[in-house]
This record gives sequence, C-alpha cells and structure tokens, in this order.
Amino acid sequence: MTRSRNSRPTNRELTILRILWDNGPSTVRRVNEVMNKDENIGYTTTLKLMQIMTEKGLLRRDDSQFKHVYKPALTEEKAHKQLVGDLLDKAFSGSAEKLVMRALSAKKVSPKEIAGIRKMLDEFKGE
Repeated sequence: MTRSRNSRPTNRELTILRILWDNGPSTVRRVNEVMNKDENIGYTTTLKLMQIMTEKGLLRRDDSQFKHVYKPALTEEKAHKQLVGDLLDKAFSGSAEKLVMRALSAKKVSPKEIAGIRKMLDEFKGE
C-alpha cells in the first residue's frame, strides 16, 4: 500500500522528527535511545515507525553505508506551518485571530513570549 506523501505526522512521528531536528541525522538505534529516555519503546517499533515515515515522505534514508541514517525530509519550520495551517482550517474556520486568542488563553504565557509575539505583530504590521 502506497502512503500519501502529504500525510501529516502522528504524535509518535512528531517525537521522532523532534529528535532528528534536535540531534541531526541519526540511526534508528540513536533515535530509539533518545525515545527510551521518556518511554520504553522497542527498537523494532521505532524502526517500523521510521520506515513508515520514509514511505510517507517525512524522512529520508541514506543507505549508502551499513548503518542507515535518517534525516527529516522537511524543516521544523515547514512542519509547524503545515500543522498550524491544518489546525487553523479545521478548528478555527481559517480565523488566525481565534487561533491566537485560544492559544494565549490555553496556558500561561511568559513575558519573554509576549515580547516575541509583540515583535512579530509589529513586523507583520510594517509589511
């Protein structure tokens, strides 16, 4: 069965992507070691997830050496944009205002985060 190259990552797949974004290209064993710091996940489970992610177009595999090395097929920023875009359309009827208001009211926002949000809004206003 061929999977869609536009498939969005599941929660576990996002965990793997975060590990690869943080640590750079890695083997399945390395990804599994990092995942096991939080939860006991078998090596074969991690391997299967990463194989599926490769089929979905979320990862690229370099198999030119004995140990296959995986890396994300998309940047963290691009993945975030896709996920936020999906959420915006599905949950907020395309309203960025509703999304931002809900995000700000969902949990405590630090002064540093508020300053960053203000700066970004000022940049958007200037464009």
